[in-house]
Amino acid sequence: MRKIAIYGKGGIGKSTTTSNLSEALAEKGYKVMQVGCDPKADSTKTVMGGQRIPTVLEQLREKGEELKLSDIVFEGYNGVLCVESGGPTPGIGCAGRGIISAFEKLEELKAFEIYKPDIVIYDVLGDVVCGGFAMPIREGYAREVFIVSSGEMMSLYAANNIAQAIKNFGKRGYAKLSGLILNAKNIENEQEIVNKAVDEIGTKVIQYVPRSPEIQAAEAKGGTVFEKLETSSMKDIYRSLADQVLKLSENIEI
Repeated sequence: MRKIAIYGKGGIGKSTTTSNLSEALAEKGYKVMQVGCDPKADSTKTVMGGQRIPTVLEQLREKGEELKLSDIVFEGYNGVLCVESGGPTPGIGCAGRGIISAFEKLEELKAFEIYKPDIVIYDVLGDVVCGGFAMPIREGYAREVFIVSSGEMMSLYAANNIAQAIKNFGKRGYAKLSGLILNAKNIENEQEIVNKAVDEIGTKVIQYVPRSPEIQAAEAKGGTVFEKLETSSMKDIYRSLADQVLKLSENIEI
């Protein structure tokens, strides 16, 4: 089983990138599970045809020990399995703790043994890399980490913080940083800015994702470009990203 985490600053297009990557991998015949690790619980929305799924924390609060895997794992387009960790009631509790609780419940219910995914992708908010948000890399859930960033200063600042956290955990034999996905915002000299930044961070750009109205067109219809657009140049971009991720991922136990 390949275990991958995708980090990035909130609003950078991380969930869009992750969802289309999941679809590209599923198209290649892999069984993919996408786990949203953000209190907003919107990572898998486009994979699920625009529908929000119940989160692990919501179902835990409602069903307690009677909770079943079918209550928290849902099948989306192309067979992608979708899970959302969710978060606490606003103003009460810790969002990071919610991720920890969700991971523990997935383990307790033996989700990976039962569904047997080839690839698990954790979509993780990267504004902070502490507590539960560090869970995928700190506890060995993910072995390969990719960062989504644009050339904007705050996005690259977050990318650098994420990279430093990964390096710290990497010293203990956990995850390693495999590359940066440039999700373009069309700012001036963006690729040059990002190439300089990744040199300083100590990684490389593995895929350039151009800004495209096709993404918004697909999302307006409630899905990914793979499901909602008959033809789209972006499909080949995400297929190329999938190829790069497969090539760089070393934790292969399929």
